[in-house]
Amino acid sequence: MTLLRLPRPRTLPTPHPARGMRLFATGMLVAMAAIFIGARATAHLHPAIGFVQAFAEAAMVGGLADWFAVTALFRHPLGLPIPHTAIIPRNKDRIGDTLAAFLRDNFLTPAVVARRMRHMDVAAAAGRFLASPSAGDGRLREGASRLIADILEALDQERLGGMVKGAIGQRLRAINMGPLIGQAIEAAMRDGRHAPVMDAIVHWADRTLEGNEHLIRQMIQERAGKVLRWTGLDENLANAILNGLRKMLADMAQDPGHPLRLKAEEGMAKLAFDLQFDLEMQAKVAKLRDEIVDNPAMQRWIDGLWEQARAGLLRAVRDPGKAMAGRLGEALRALGGTLQQEAGLRLVINRFVRRAAVGAAASYGDAIVRLVSDTVRGWDAGTVTSRLEHAVGRDLQYIRINGTLVGGLVGLAIHMIDTLL
Repeated sequence: MTLLRLPRPRTLPTPHPARGMRLFATGMLVAMAAIFIGARATAHLHPAIGFVQAFAEAAMVGGLADWFAVTALFRHPLGLPIPHTAIIPRNKDRIGDTLAAFLRDNFLTPAVVARRMRHMDVAAAAGRFLASPSAGDGRLREGASRLIADILEALDQERLGGMVKGAIGQRLRAINMGPLIGQAIEAAMRDGRHAPVMDAIVHWADRTLEGNEHLIRQMIQERAGKVLRWTGLDENLANAILNGLRKMLADMAQDPGHPLRLKAEEGMAKLAFDLQFDLEMQAKVAKLRDEIVDNPAMQRWIDGLWEQARAGLLRAVRDPGKAMAGRLGEALRALGGTLQQEAGLRLVINRFVRRAAVGAAASYGDAIVRLVSDTVRGWDAGTVTSRLEHAVGRDLQYIRINGTLVGGLVGLAIHMIDTLL
């Protein structure tokens, strides 16, 4: 059964305010021209019509002058290649460079970022939101959630995922694993936490010996001479070896001071020292680390980690109420209360945020500036013109309207002065 799908109602495009203002300003100019023609034709009927003619004439001149000035910013008036017109399309590269320099000098320098963030209490704001997320503007929160979700879905997943996974790989490769492992082993031995590991190794060796007893007997029988096999001494030799190994493992499990156990601990201590201070050992660990990171299984794990993180973030931003529910929500609300109460914690977090922002400005400020400059350079003249005109077109049309009115008033004042004199 096929359901009938009704067509969506079409929404008419909303005209941009600048277009209406442009029509109004042009209408005023045409009206002044019509009034001027009518007043000039009927000036002999009454002296007062001369004032109307003077107003309309001056208003027409002022409107034309401002129309030319406004139009010359974006294009050639009437399509004529008049010098010093179409200023913005001809100088779009310089505009992009100037905008990028303005952004860099006023927003993206470390000193400016540090000064602007010095009085921002980011930790307190985050604490208030986490403590009572429903107290804020729901529409603002939902709008921000939708915006973040749309941005995450709109970004190129291959490129973004590659950047994230590449960053994870670089971070893993940048970690000097040798000293960390050595310090962990040293701390475990100092606190006696290595003893359960040694016990587990001894028990594993005992189970392995028991599970492979037939292989040991077979190996002894194969290596024994014909005389030993003829007399049956090979079986006695195998029993003696196995019993000796079992007794040694049992003694090691019961006696923490067993010589072999102490020897193993000595080797473990030497390994911990070499991991921390031996460059050759650290290089071997680094090579092993890189091999693990480059392993396809590890890469698949990183891929899955990124996909899970992205999916979880999308779920959280699409349903912030659900994200704040349960134990996670309780923990976040408790954290929000702590942030509001602990001034020392807020100070530490604000200092960290400020340093992170300053570091980001120092590291990526030039890249952001180049992005702005290159983006504007990549636009064609029509795109630059339409976007700037869309942004400031309404105010520019007010210039034309004001020019028409001011011109008319000046013309009226001049005609009155001329009449009086």
